[in-house]
Amino acid sequence: MTIRLEDTMKDRLEQLAAVTQRSKSFLAAEAIRAYVESNEWQISEIHTALKEADAEDFATEQDVAALTLKWGEREN
Repeated sequence: MTIRLEDTMKDRLEQLAAVTQRSKSFLAAEAIRAYVESNEWQISEIHTALKEADAEDFATEQDVAALTLKWGEREN
């Protein structure tokens, strides 16, 4: 895989690699791993929420009232 970086980002990556004593490839792979994991989680949560919404699985008024009492109303 080949990626193109802006010169400033390439310089920053090189500096980070030097300071952390890691290769640029290692840092790039770690960044991609973190990005993929984060987005996989987010998309999974969105799909779950959509399924719940399609099933009309919403919080009841009593659920909302209980949370309001538990956490207290916040001033805006």
